[in-house]
Amino acid sequence: MTNRRNFLTGAGAITTAVAAAAVSRVAMAALPEPVFQSKPDTMAPLVPETGRPYNPVVTLNGWTLPWRMNNGVKEFHLVAEPVVREMSPGFKAHLWGYNGQSPGPTIEVVEGDRVRIFVTNKLPEHTSVHWHGQRLPNGMDGVSGLTQKAIPVGKTFVYEFLAKRPGTFMYHPHADEMTQMAMGMMGFWITHPKARHPLIDEVNRDFVFLLNAYDIDPGAYTPKIMTMLDFNLWSWNSRVFPGIDPLVVRKNDKVRIRIGNLTMTNHPMHLHGHEFLVTGTDGGPTPKSSRQYEVTTDVAVGQMRQLEFLADEEGDWAFHCHKSHHTMNAMGHDVPTLIGVDHRKVVKDITNVIPDYMVMGERGMADMAEMDMPLPDNTARMMSGEGPFGSVEMGGMFSVVKVRKDQKAGDYKDPGWYKHPAGEVAYEWTGALPNPARFAAEGGQTMKAQNMPAKEVEVQVRKPVMGGAGAMGGMKH
Repeated sequence: MTNRRNFLTGAGAITTAVAAAAVSRVAMAALPEPVFQSKPDTMAPLVPETGRPYNPVVTLNGWTLPWRMNNGVKEFHLVAEPVVREMSPGFKAHLWGYNGQSPGPTIEVVEGDRVRIFVTNKLPEHTSVHWHGQRLPNGMDGVSGLTQKAIPVGKTFVYEFLAKRPGTFMYHPHADEMTQMAMGMMGFWITHPKARHPLIDEVNRDFVFLLNAYDIDPGAYTPKIMTMLDFNLWSWNSRVFPGIDPLVVRKNDKVRIRIGNLTMTNHPMHLHGHEFLVTGTDGGPTPKSSRQYEVTTDVAVGQMRQLEFLADEEGDWAFHCHKSHHTMNAMGHDVPTLIGVDHRKVVKDITNVIPDYMVMGERGMADMAEMDMPLPDNTARMMSGEGPFGSVEMGGMFSVVKVRKDQKAGDYKDPGWYKHPAGEVAYEWTGALPNPARFAAEGGQTMKAQNMPAKEVEVQVRKPVMGGAGAMGGMKH
């Protein structure tokens, strides 16, 4: 299997445990040891030391699942179970996921690998796993009732297939999907090419994350699974800004970002300061003739998009969904607009009785970042991210791509805020302002007429004569 010592050292505190008690000790002896993760940190890439080599990915606020080699087969062990996910510091949610986290760990394999995945069900109901986008035998597709029996509570099922094509895929249940996906059951799957590929370039940094959304009332812990569109928490890998880690790169690195969308709506993903190419979709790498530079690309429901760019501009560059409500935490709906009304005192009084009461600030939503209103014990502020110049006034689906010329290769540690060279920060102007151009009525000059007649001209207008079929008459104006 992968080098566990290196993995434990480089990737943080990973803990291991046995699977469901319902699986016998004899059966357990044949299972790969399940690995669990309780921290929401971005773990270092898992460098393979068995199986075919590949350039590993970095899962934003997540990790890669270790495996063992068994007679040439790459074996993994997923445990579907209730989990507690810290969505931002001080705010936790009771979700369902895999191996201690939601989303579950990323699975990385190589094109041509034979893969065997043991799935143990520790949920309170049956489940299955669908390998979204994979080419595989029909009976391994994971649709309960159609291609397999659902995995009962406490039981372990086995999926086995050949990783046929390189690309970016996802996994999620196809059993009580509305509940289980709304509770956070999903994960990423990466199949690396086995050799140089004409449409897949080598990159220096390869990030992956899933888009997901939840509706959790302030003070509550469990998502409301019946919500269709009015979610109040928009997240990347079940983290909301400022709890989302930055994407740290070295200047002139070639960077790939793989994004999968398992929410209920589309997300236009926008990068500041750089242009990117969409080099891959659900179907695999895109033809080079179809690629064009973008700064925003839409990721629709159930889709994956792979972005690549050259990080040649230093700085702290915003990266976010461009739907403005998706960069807000604990976003309320049907919120009255009271711009121009000083209601701060009455809001404080009301929130003592109704903790989730919320209205727009008197000057706009930026007031919400400044108002010291009491919050329920377990919730996230609407906008609480702090930058070097004050409040970023963002939450939800937002992070920062940090490009540094002195960042070492393979180093993903946060370098802190960018130190701007002198003269490269917008500043207040205190000098004299130029006189504005004014209209003639305000004492300014009128625009000189161009090619206009000097005198009044009589214009002949022809109109239909009322009552005459097709007859035309003349009229002077």
